[in-house]
Amino acid sequence: SQKLLRSPRKPIRKISKVPFKVLDAPELQDDFYLNLVDWSSTNVLGVGLGTSVYLWSACTSQVTKLCDLGNREDSVSSVSWSEKGNYIAVGTFKGEVQIWDAQASKLVSTLTGHTARVGALAWNHDLLCSGSRDRNVFLRDIRTPAYEQERKLTGHKQEVCGLKWSPDHMLLASGGNDNKLLVWNVNGGNTPIQTYNDHIAAVKAIAWSPHQHGLLASGGGTADRCIRFWNTLTGQNLQSVDTGSQVCNLAWSKHSNELVSTHGYSQNQILIWKYPSMTQL
Repeated sequence: SQKLLRSPRKPIRKISKVPFKVLDAPELQDDFYLNLVDWSSTNVLGVGLGTSVYLWSACTSQVTKLCDLGNREDSVSSVSWSEKGNYIAVGTFKGEVQIWDAQASKLVSTLTGHTARVGALAWNHDLLCSGSRDRNVFLRDIRTPAYEQERKLTGHKQEVCGLKWSPDHMLLASGGNDNKLLVWNVNGGNTPIQTYNDHIAAVKAIAWSPHQHGLLASGGGTADRCIRFWNTLTGQNLQSVDTGSQVCNLAWSKHSNELVSTHGYSQNQILIWKYPSMTQL
């Protein structure tokens, strides 16, 4: 119709090919299994460099050194902000998890229990989840006076390298170097409610959709290269796409049905996908 012809054209979306900011990160470990960068809800980036954790404020561009482990035989293996952005959890190669008050630059607590490096951390309100090379997942409530071990989840046969809570905070997805993706119920027992064995390499990249209840995306390592989508309500494998490269991270857009994937060997790239068509933008 004439009205349709006169309607304004939708502006073409431009995706930048260059970064708007580059931060120096000496001693950033080149290790697929570690999670050394995390962005807080208060717009502060936490980065683990060697034995230290640094904070960069996107609002002020100020860089501050939060902490140093003080042990040259140890180093940072993971960092994760609490949902409110007031605490940051720091996992170490020795198996400790330190909780820091970022505003006060103060160590609040040190959690022990793991016997190997802690490469994955995930917060669920006051519940902190940690995954380790010792193959265990610990869930601990930081409000308890002694930070006693809340629950121990055993299901992986090798290092746990990915952890993500569902948007409703009821389900936890864990990925491991055993190529398995497990889904746990926060109110359930210590065995997974779903086990997915389709990946043929380590599962580190995990992301729950904020748009569709129960939709989970996972990415495989160098031998797998695939992003897979799961309906965790039915256990169904919905679809997969071969990205041609090791999948390191996945993140859904909060505002549109799209997700971004970051890749290591061999393409070392960042891709944006439209779901469910999985066409690249």
